[in-house]
Amino acid sequence: MGALNVSPESFYGGSVHRDATALLRAATAMVEAGAAILDVGARSTAPYLDTAIDDREETARLARAIELLATKLGVPVSADTARPAPARAALDAGATIVNDVTALRNAELARLIAERRASIIVMASPSGGDSTGHDPVAAIHVILADALARGRAAGIPDEHIVLDPGIGFFREEAIAWDAWDAGVLAGLAALAALDRPLCVGVSRKSFLGTITGHRDPAARLPASLAATAVAVLRGAAVIRTHDVAETIDAVRVAERLGGARKGGGTSP
Repeated sequence: MGALNVSPESFYGGSVHRDATALLRAATAMVEAGAAILDVGARSTAPYLDTAIDDREETARLARAIELLATKLGVPVSADTARPAPARAALDAGATIVNDVTALRNAELARLIAERRASIIVMASPSGGDSTGHDPVAAIHVILADALARGRAAGIPDEHIVLDPGIGFFREEAIAWDAWDAGVLAGLAALAALDRPLCVGVSRKSFLGTITGHRDPAARLPASLAATAVAVLRGAAVIRTHDVAETIDAVRVAERLGGARKGGGTSP
């Protein structure tokens, strides 16, 4: 899944495309490199940034971008939004997926997805200031199970739901946020019990900067690829990335090595 942004406030400037020509060029390059889905965001969701814009601005940005891409590139387009009004506009413009970073806690959004028979990526996110404890994987499992139940209650079929463990979004927990994210990735396989595909986004995120010492997201590509390989080996089905060509190489290697391990491959 190639990540594209039309939000100038997004944490990684390399993902931001301010005009239609630049956006279409970047999206085309992603598809040519092998992206199976394009995910377009019009408002930064980074929990540590002050990125507030109103519904009207997000709706206008998102609708323009989706309309530009939806019919031109031959792959599904996802709208990265948690708000019903921008989601509705995106679906009207040709999106077929909504990427919701708020664990489907908005009942209006859930009803919209069900009514439009769209697909949804449901990301785990904190529900407030309460700590979720010292076991990241157990906490994520509970949050995603609850979100899955909300989707079912709204009438969204299971086969339209993909789950995301929310790397980078748990910043106020009982353990340091970089340790939280590392723990989630290490224990990702336990989330297979939810019986839905997992989408994982580690691309250039700040926990990688803490591990490597690189404060600038532009310097975090090697770390992103390493974390991607771990996610694939732990069961991720979709990888959301700013760097499609490089990430596909990492995925192919991880899949080959994981398959060799499971199949008892021979040593050279």
